[in-house]
Amino acid sequence: MTRILRDCADEVGTLPGSSSKTPEVEISCSGIYEISKLLTAAVPLEITLANVANILPTFLRMRHGAIVVLAGEGEPEITASAGVADLRQSGARHIIPRAAIDQIVTTGQPLVIRETSKSELFRVDPQPSVSSDTIPITFIGVPLKAAHKLVGTLWIDRFRDSATELRHDEDIRFLTMAANLIGQTVSFHRALNTAGPQIIQPQRKSPEGDRNDASRAARIKVDWIVGESPAVKQVLEIVSAVAMTNTTVLLRGESGTGKEFFAQAIHELSPRRKKSFVKLNCAALPEGVLESELFGHEKGAFTGAISQRAGRFELANGGTLLLDEIGEISPAFQAKLLRVLQEGELERVGGTKTLKVDIRLICATNKDLEVAVANGEFRADLYYRINVVPIVLPPLRERPGDIPRLSKVFLDRFNKENNRELAFTAPALDLISQCYFPGNVRELENCVRRTATLAHSKAIAPSDFACQNSQCLSARLWKGDDGGHGGKTIDELTRGRTIPAVSPFSTPPGGASHSEVMPVKACDPNGPACPAISPRLTERDRLIDAMEKTGWVQAKAARMLGLTPRQVGYALRRHNIEVKKF
Repeated sequence: MTRILRDCADEVGTLPGSSSKTPEVEISCSGIYEISKLLTAAVPLEITLANVANILPTFLRMRHGAIVVLAGEGEPEITASAGVADLRQSGARHIIPRAAIDQIVTTGQPLVIRETSKSELFRVDPQPSVSSDTIPITFIGVPLKAAHKLVGTLWIDRFRDSATELRHDEDIRFLTMAANLIGQTVSFHRALNTAGPQIIQPQRKSPEGDRNDASRAARIKVDWIVGESPAVKQVLEIVSAVAMTNTTVLLRGESGTGKEFFAQAIHELSPRRKKSFVKLNCAALPEGVLESELFGHEKGAFTGAISQRAGRFELANGGTLLLDEIGEISPAFQAKLLRVLQEGELERVGGTKTLKVDIRLICATNKDLEVAVANGEFRADLYYRINVVPIVLPPLRERPGDIPRLSKVFLDRFNKENNRELAFTAPALDLISQCYFPGNVRELENCVRRTATLAHSKAIAPSDFACQNSQCLSARLWKGDDGGHGGKTIDELTRGRTIPAVSPFSTPPGGASHSEVMPVKACDPNGPACPAISPRLTERDRLIDAMEKTGWVQAKAARMLGLTPRQVGYALRRHNIEVKKF
């Protein structure tokens, strides 16, 4: 397009006998310039062609005209016409001279018919009547081409007189240049519709646009993460943004929040998705075995090493490595791991050859690493190395609206595995949505599977849930029991009896032991005296309420909330709650 504009004056040329450009030449160049501006506008192709057709009478002497874009089978796909308003009002039907267009398409050459009434093409396809049948009409048509491929035609007609008779060559040159521009535009729009936005990748986007695109990609591709709550959407936006880099990610959250699924999402949305996604639970192996699993070993390195084995770092080379429960590894092994993460180099156990690895590292933990560093249990330098982009996963109690969705997904999975056709009733979904689920998504899945297994009919009702029959043993995690009463408490719970518990609101007089405390009924999930699960309070409000009722003693608040003191301390820092001292 730029070349056509640059060569406009040379293409139109100077009239014989003239020493400078005539007004006609200047009008032609101005017309090409105006057409090019319309063709580069960011509007649909139909509107673009209509705007070009409407501007043609400004630079040409014409009566009617049209831009006809042909489909693959040769039929008109888009027709943008000019000067046909009077014809439509008069009821004329034959606007497009089809026979003439067919000849242009067949020959691929411009066509000029000085008097249409004497042409065989127009006797087959008669033109609409004008005010005077004695006035001859001239037709000029040129092909639309793009990369030597014909995509349509551009034609005009006008009254024939002595003034227009001398302008045929000039008008053909002007229409040919305009047709070249139009043909390139049509070809570009077709390529854009076929190949999609990737053909304009060199165009830089704003960071906001990239984040929005990443968020949409996450919603489309990460179908194994179920959730529409604001908390989950926020995490997915962060995941989508960080996935496009090689930055180390630290996934934090309570047990059962789905850290492994979010790690897989980071891998699948990253440029490394075609490589391996390797995962290892660091807490499941002793230190000696963990070193062999991560770094590999040579043959004969230790008893039982009968062959060489590649470690997880080697297997994940070029891809992503997930180290789950990173906070559980020993201080001695932390030093070995730090060198690999810093240098990207390792030696197999029993080997001397240094191996280079290129991995994307994702770590996950439910441990309070800050407290572990302060207590000397976790190396500070390793903490700073892995805590580059921390992502805190929301517990299930912060996304109660997702509980019905997750429950249906788990039930569908159960039905497929067991050839069942179970479904939740509306009251059943309402009931399960009010549960606390300290084990988060993992506990919810277990609850659904247990209920589906023991359901009495295909429609799961509230009475099918264990909590409605005083058989939900996991309730001990959030009810008033401090967990120190052994199997007797479980037996009493299954019978629906009271549970001996330490009252969270008072201290036993005279330093009485737990066994001397009177039995109390476990807190009512719907009552305001059970701050751990009251639906009227947010997590931050429940935390403050528990701290105030226990005199800002974290150990007592932890017993009230069914948490550990470490979890309460972590929650206080996460919510920026200042501890009051008396």
